[in-house]
This record gives sequence, C-alpha cells and structure tokens, in this order.
Amino acid sequence: MNEQIENNQINSAGHLTIGGCDAVELANEFGTPVLVYDTAAIKTQIRHFQEVFTQNDVDYAVCYASKAFANTAMYQLVNQMDCHIDVVSEGEMKMAMHAGFPASRMTFHGNNKSAEELRLAVTSGIGVIALDNFHEIQLLSQILEETNQQVDVILRITPGISAHTHEYIQTGQVDSKFGFDLESGQAEEALQLVLKEERMNMLGVHAHIGSQIFELAGFEGEGEKLVDLAASWEKKYGYQTKVLNVGGGFGIRYTSDDRPLAPQDFVNTIIKTIKARTSELGIATPAIWIEPGRSIVGPAGYSLYTVGSRKDVPGIRSYLAVDGGMGDNIRPALYDAKYEAVLANNPAAEAVETVHVAGKFCESGDILIQEQALPATKPGDILAVLNTGAYGYSMASNYNLNPKPAIVFAENGKATLVTRRERIEDLEALDFNLDGSSN
Repeated sequence: MNEQIENNQINSAGHLTIGGCDAVELANEFGTPVLVYDTAAIKTQIRHFQEVFTQNDVDYAVCYASKAFANTAMYQLVNQMDCHIDVVSEGEMKMAMHAGFPASRMTFHGNNKSAEELRLAVTSGIGVIALDNFHEIQLLSQILEETNQQVDVILRITPGISAHTHEYIQTGQVDSKFGFDLESGQAEEALQLVLKEERMNMLGVHAHIGSQIFELAGFEGEGEKLVDLAASWEKKYGYQTKVLNVGGGFGIRYTSDDRPLAPQDFVNTIIKTIKARTSELGIATPAIWIEPGRSIVGPAGYSLYTVGSRKDVPGIRSYLAVDGGMGDNIRPALYDAKYEAVLANNPAAEAVETVHVAGKFCESGDILIQEQALPATKPGDILAVLNTGAYGYSMASNYNLNPKPAIVFAENGKATLVTRRERIEDLEALDFNLDGSSN
C-alpha cells in the first residue's frame, strides 16, 4: 500500500476514503474527473500555523494564498478559520466578496494591477495593497486622490535569495518580474515615494522567495534580510516597520521520495530568526505575516479518474489512460511535477506492474504520472491521484473543449458539491454565431 495512505483511510469494503467518504461512491455520485477535498485536513493545517505563532507570542496573520485554489466554499471555510487571504485579480477579489469574505482581511498582490482593479480594491475597503512597481505607486496615488480614500500598503521586494526549487517558481531572486530590487536601491526609492503619500499608510514589506521549498536556509536568509532592512529604514528615515510578510512556499510531500519538514516547522524557524535578529539590532519585532497556499490545500486534495483505454508497447512501457489529464492538472506537463496514485477500489492491493498514467488530451506530453506502480486494472476502475489540491483546478483549462471537473468537500462522512461540473452548454453560452447573433 502507498505509504501516504493511512490505514484509517481504507473502509470495510477495501476502498479508499476521503474525509470519511468512500472514494468509489464519490466517483459514482459526482462523476469523474472530480476533485475531492478533505476539509478537516485543511482546517488542521491552518490551526497548526496559528498555534506556532501563539506559542511564540508574536502578532501575526495567516493569509491564505488564493491562487492555490479558490471557490466560494473555500473562501467561506478560510473566513471561518479567522484567516486573511491574498488575492491577485479582480476575479479573486469579487469571488471572495461574493463568498462574504471581509475586504478588510484581504491583501491585493500582482505585478500589473490595472486601474480598474485598484479602484475596485480601494472602493471596496481592501485591507492592504502590495505595491509591486513604480508605475503602481503613481497609479494608486491618482486613484486615492480621485476617490478621496486612504489605504494601507506594503512594498514587495526581491531580497536576492534564490530558493532551491523549479526556476519557474523562484520569485525572490534579483532577476524577477516581481517587486522592488533591494540591492540596486529600488526598494529604498519606493519607500521614499510612499512616505510622501499622505493617502498611503506604509505598513511594511513583503517578500516571497519561491514555492515548494524544502530547505530552511532560504527562509532564514529572508528573515534576516527583512529585519536588516527594517532596522536600516528606522535609523535613516525614522520609519518603524509594522509588518514583515515573508510569503509562503513551504514544501509538501507529493511522492514517497519527498521528505519535507512539517509546514509549521518552517514558520517556527522564520519566527525565531526574526525575533533573534530584531533583538540583536535593538528594534521592536513587527507583526509576522505568512501566505501559505499549497501547504494548506495541496495534501487535502484528491483527483478521482475513471480508467479507460490501455496501450502496451512491447519491451518499452504500458500506458494506462484516464478520463482527465492536463486540462485539470497542467503541472506535470508544465513543471515536470511528480505525483503518486492508488487504485481507489483497492488501495491496499499489491502492485504487479508499472505504467505511465496518461491523460485524454490530444498531446503526447499529457502524462499525469510516469512509472506508477499499480495492481492489475480494468476499464471502469477508479484511480485516485494524491496531493492534487493546489494549482490543479486553479490552472485548469478547457483544452480540447473539455469542461472543467466538479469539486466536492468531504468531512466526517458527508460529501458536499461545492462547484458543479462544467457542461458543454456553459461553453456554448459564451460564443456567438458567425454573423454575430447569439446562440
């Protein structure tokens, strides 16, 4: 049995369970592909983050990174847990507000925020705007003047730290599209501009060094650099930093080869590093904010697929095809991301072969898992891919005009449909005829 599956996740029928629900029954009820979240696991990880801050006696905010996965129910769950959220678009802002999430607990990120998005944020009472570039400072200043509003801001900086992760998801190094460069003096120039803005309340600084990070050194270096920056600015400008937002990027386990620390252990190290450095430099410890996304929802998500065709290439390999693929999980094709799967109708069965798990999309690169050990399978079996809760649905597409899957929340044996499966009719409704008439 896959070591990521616990004994209590197998029921009396020998099936995989998710949130106490039989995975085969979920597939039968909601169809496949379907993304199922164990919501108790989401709540538990949030509590772990909150507890580590409480134990270290620091002011804090846990800001859920919406981009990992967002829908109405997820925003409502995060709101129930007294978290903040970060949003990066008009869509995320409006969806969160539609869900009843208070704008005052939102941070608006992005490297190219439009005037319309900034105006929406300001007039909706958004809690914090993360300023990413000089154009944005000027644009926000104009909008605040036009609307007669004030807003809290933080400066996003690139601290010059390259995390050990895929190059596409490194964001803290100097050569990045995000933030004000620290070494060149851009960050200090941005500070001077913001301090002159009467309608902007300079709350602090933000940095994010990457994603799916397994090592502590990058976070330790980030914490020390941010504190050094705060001390420098306090000495030079009399500005006292109120918030250090260290971002997220805490690595999770995708395969049995991964051995990351528990996400809260990364945060514990960050807190202790910042407290030690502020004490050493004789400045007050600011509030510490984190922005986890993957580490909250990734391990809680399971993608259920129905097994279909098979192709055996003698002496080379076998392909086992499922009814989803790169349209609902682009990460293997985009990042060479690794996953593991189990047969939901018999997760404890002994593996007898190794196959490539292929998707149904018209691309030879649509391989969800390479070299997956499985028991004997047949068409109609249910395959469960593990740890798919982050950046699967949020990066999903309608490639080949396939509708996006349904999403189900499961907890204590109860399953709730929270996003219905797209229908072809939904896609058709967006289109017009050749003559411009509506369908």
